[in-house]
Amino acid sequence: MPTLSVFMDVPLAHKLEGSLLKTYKQDDCPNKMFLAYRVCMTNEGHPWVSLVVQKTRLQISQDPSLDYEYLPTMGLKSFIQASLELLFGKHSQAIVENRVAGVHTVGDSGAFQLGVQFLRAWHKDARIVYIISSQKELHGLVFQDMGFTVCEYSIWDPKKLCVDPDILLNVVEQIPHGCVLVIGNIIDCKLTPSGWAKLVSMIKSKQIFPFFDIPCQGLYTGDLEEDTRILQYFVSQGFEFFCSQSLSKNFGIYDEGVGILVVVAVNNQQLLGVLSQLKGLAEALWLNPPNTGARIITSILCNPALLAEWKQSLKEVVENIMLTKEKVKEKLRLLGTPGSWGHITEQSGTHGYLGLNSQQVEYLVRKKHIYIPKNSQINFSCINANNINYITEGINEAVLLSEGSEICLPKEKKP
Repeated sequence: MPTLSVFMDVPLAHKLEGSLLKTYKQDDCPNKMFLAYRVCMTNEGHPWVSLVVQKTRLQISQDPSLDYEYLPTMGLKSFIQASLELLFGKHSQAIVENRVAGVHTVGDSGAFQLGVQFLRAWHKDARIVYIISSQKELHGLVFQDMGFTVCEYSIWDPKKLCVDPDILLNVVEQIPHGCVLVIGNIIDCKLTPSGWAKLVSMIKSKQIFPFFDIPCQGLYTGDLEEDTRILQYFVSQGFEFFCSQSLSKNFGIYDEGVGILVVVAVNNQQLLGVLSQLKGLAEALWLNPPNTGARIITSILCNPALLAEWKQSLKEVVENIMLTKEKVKEKLRLLGTPGSWGHITEQSGTHGYLGLNSQQVEYLVRKKHIYIPKNSQINFSCINANNINYITEGINEAVLLSEGSEICLPKEKKP
């Protein structure tokens, strides 16, 4: 008698953006390039790792006094404290008043997973989530899986080729009372002081619960405090909120998945209640967070000399990315590429939009073997002295051929 399979009716999942990397890997063209890596890259085309991290990792691996016991469910205390001070500053009002804490999580996805589970259980009136960012975020999938209705908005305006802060204000003005508002890459929300004051006023009056995302502090402006200045502003205004703090990218520890769910409460009594509930949820999700990445980061943050070395490495990365953007813009200008390319240097961080349309992107992928997402947001750290000429000449060619005429693309090969 045949056995019925539980997996019999399970279909293949829909392709995600990750299929672009799969297509790139299957391409046998020697000149192929992938400009959509999530990690920061070096000029040699390898994932960037701060030298101080490499040095610290080696020291830890050779320390005979270390044990390899499981961490407590809430994580490594010294790591959490050092990370909170990095985020808010040692003399932060919230830290002094003992109304901020964190849970050591498995990366930023773990922070969102934990935070969303808490909101589902204890913020039952909020079943609509609004996600506002300059790029497509994966956090919406976490909320959807938990039964929330997700509405996503991008503050990047592809027509104006700039971040439009009015989009954020307009969305918050229209969203209902008591919902959850996720703000991704808050440094991208380039509001004026009066704009921030208006936003804060609307969030307060509508009793909206903010959930911030800080994915790579220090890799936007090169200044750790500047990258979280707006977050500190919300703290000073007495808000309670969640924040996903990822420490993988800015230390170059991508495979460790190091993150924290930051909780800012109104007072210590409420904070303790929230933490007790989060502990139970974390026990069910992963029980014990990973240790190695947290040890490396704690060793650096708690050592003034190592901390200064790490800060300098961040500045060097940001300066190199800014220089790369300037070079791309200048090369396109010298090539006589139609259009204005000032938007390239006006964007902060490792990733930014080229401002190409879908036809031009398709030409680059299929004709020039330059792999970029459909929205033309690339990782500028993937561009270096060895490939910048080929990339800018490809962009120029794609734009020129699309000006007033159809681009003739080769037919895709059938597998």
